Amino acid sequence: MSLRDRFTDELKTAMRAGEAARVSTLRMITAKLKDSDIAARPGPPIDEAGIIAMLRGMAKSRAESVTMYRQGGREELAAKEEAEIAIIDSFLPQQLDDAAMAAAVDAAVAEAGATSVKEMGKVMAVLKGKYAAVLDMAKAGPMVKARLGG
Repeated sequence: MSLRDRFTDELKTAMRAGEAARVSTLRMITAKLKDSDIAARPGPPIDEAGIIAMLRGMAKSRAESVTMYRQGGREELAAKEEAEIAIIDSFLPQQLDDAAMAAAVDAAVAEAGATSVKEMGKVMAVLKGKYAAVLDMAKAGPMVKARLGG
């Protein structure tokens, strides 16, 4: 089932169950998806990878909001944002753990034939091509740099 179909099904289920917070978050996701599709015109609507990237961006912005709300003493708003993050994360593929990420980095370094930090871009391109959906590139970057002796 595609993510677009899952959003619709989950929204219907949440509406029937009377889960106001979940309905609100799912409507926000579908609105952002429609905005992204409109921005992609005249080409085709965004694909699954684009939807995953959109969801990651939404989760990241909410995580930043949680930090700011906590600094400002607005715990109730931070809790609301964390609930939205949990719903958004339920649609994202499971991320690789540290051991699997290290193995993926080693494999990418070997495939790219990289020997120095100057070739880090090649390794990152391999990682992005093979593991974009399940790898946090922000965490992978420092691992690649350390592996290449940077």
